[in-house]
Amino acid sequence: MISDQLLNELLAFRKERDWEQFHNLRTLSTSIALEAAELMEHTQWAKDADLPGVVRDRFDDLAEEMADIAILLTYLAHDMGVDLENAVKRKLVKNAAKYPVGKAKGVATKWDRL
Repeated sequence: MISDQLLNELLAFRKERDWEQFHNLRTLSTSIALEAAELMEHTQWAKDADLPGVVRDRFDDLAEEMADIAILLTYLAHDMGVDLENAVKRKLVKNAAKYPVGKAKGVATKWDRL
């Protein structure tokens, strides 16, 4: 996840601009969805076979969109008091139960249809 040093830099950046007043669950989650859509735009009409070229040719743009998502998610987690590392660990345990290797390996089936 984000280091404490980078978190402090992000929080200082936001505070210097007085942007905390605009950040809440709705605005940040909406912004995350919008940034995810901007990430998807790069592959919207690409064929699967063309994806490696998209990654190569648009690597910097893709990385910037991912950074936007990470920044917004970091603000949201901070503001809500969510420890993202622990949340991810808990979710991994849940996913392991929902997607046991014996049923899920090599298939893209939702857990309730395995």
